[in-house]
Amino acid sequence: MTRAEPGAARTAARVRTLGLTPVVAPLLRIEPLAVETPPTPHDALVFTSPNGLAAWTAISPDRAAPVLAVGDATARAAQAAGFGVVRSAGGDLNDLAALIRSDPALKGARLLHPGAETPAGDLNALVAGHATVRALPVYRAVSTGAQAPDGFDVVLIHSPRAGRALADALSPDQARGRQACAISAAAAAPLTALLAAIAVAARPDETSLLAALTACLGKPPGAV
Repeated sequence: MTRAEPGAARTAARVRTLGLTPVVAPLLRIEPLAVETPPTPHDALVFTSPNGLAAWTAISPDRAAPVLAVGDATARAAQAAGFGVVRSAGGDLNDLAALIRSDPALKGARLLHPGAETPAGDLNALVAGHATVRALPVYRAVSTGAQAPDGFDVVLIHSPRAGRALADALSPDQARGRQACAISAAAAAPLTALLAAIAVAARPDETSLLAALTACLGKPPGAV
């Protein structure tokens, strides 16, 4: 197994529990952006990744604002960072939007979303008419320029950006016989023309992704 983006250490630890040997080769790195804490007030913070959370907490000491997190991993990171009120949508951007729209207390709320320079979707459009989301770019994901390793059987893809980075890095010879497990259909899309077998997680979270990994391998080998 190899992983194509940052945060690989945490994933590698979980992969080892499956009896697999992780090959850590991040093809993306996270760069914080030079931003100032916005002066306008907000009713809650929205985070769609641990990367956005980490970049925000580096520039803002405030931990009093409620947090709406896209998934459980981001929610746990927010709690570890000192936020007291944290809610998880337990899924993807659409699940987060549904969480916001379903809460009457968030009607008319001003939500601040510290996130990627190039976001994966338009959360403000998804909650239009119920709340307002202000996007604040606090980090960017850039290619490391690293080559994909030769010694792997399956690659885990956690985002569309990581999928594109791997598609750019893999030669046809390297891609031959390889498999991928992607956290979503969007993450799998850049690799569909390159890899013969791609499994997509049932839910957009790491537990489901690792379940897809086990299923696509059938019987986990001693070393991958």
